[in-house]
Amino acid sequence: MSASLSPDTTPHGPVVNRVPRGRRPRTPAVIPGAVPAFGLTLVWVGLLVLLPLAALAARPWEDGPAWILHALANRRTLAALRLSFGTALVAAAVCTLLGLLLAWVLERVRPPGWRVLDALVDLPFALPTAVAGITLTTLYAPNGWLGAPLAHLGIHVAYTPVGIMIALVFVGLPFVVRTVLPVLRDLPHELEEAASTLGAKRGQIARRVLLPALLPALATGFGLAFARGVGEYGSVIFIAGNRPLVSEIAPLLIVIRLQEFDYAGAAAIGLVMLLTAALCLLAVTVLRRRLPAMRGVAR
Repeated sequence: MSASLSPDTTPHGPVVNRVPRGRRPRTPAVIPGAVPAFGLTLVWVGLLVLLPLAALAARPWEDGPAWILHALANRRTLAALRLSFGTALVAAAVCTLLGLLLAWVLERVRPPGWRVLDALVDLPFALPTAVAGITLTTLYAPNGWLGAPLAHLGIHVAYTPVGIMIALVFVGLPFVVRTVLPVLRDLPHELEEAASTLGAKRGQIARRVLLPALLPALATGFGLAFARGVGEYGSVIFIAGNRPLVSEIAPLLIVIRLQEFDYAGAAAIGLVMLLTAALCLLAVTVLRRRLPAMRGVAR
């Protein structure tokens, strides 16, 4: 008697469904309407993100490369770009340190009234930037509550690059806190207890246990604070004083160029800011992805 064969077998063995090389079987979408949603996302990204950026990149070249060099070689333009990126870089570094300390206090220390402090961290998100700028100027002006005592000591904050940095720290600090706090909250306390049981001191625990786990979040918070600081306008123009070559930021210079109907010059400054900010964020992203591998090699 001949043995009965199942539909998936032959006299020479089981049937093997072979997929041609270079092709992968398509898996059906789990969510209904995934293809239209993906197409809508591409349209949104193209119209609202890529198209304006492409127009900004193409506008300065309409008058030729010589015009771009002429617009950027201006001493006033170079001073504004240097001030914007320099103060944003310093403010982002300060925000990283203060944000780490504040996140540690909110999660590990939790002093009385910590919930109110946690809510106040988000205040710069909800506060209009113009209101923040007027408030900071009122505080740090030469006749302000904090500016007057500092002026007697010979320290001038308002209408100087120091005032710009304080304004950028004010608007950038929440980005670091809200990036670090969830990571710190998810870290198990058992790691710190185990390190303490093995004889590690508080400084060693913070440096070898907590800090390596928080480095990617700190890098992300630094990048967000830097990107916000480079393009900040409303909270800076009131406290900066807007003196050319001294306290004039690049976003304000773009507005001035537009008021002068110098659209190519404004686009050239915007293009430089866009490319520099994109390179800085790319460097932060690469560093953040390499941090786990670097920690593994160090161990």
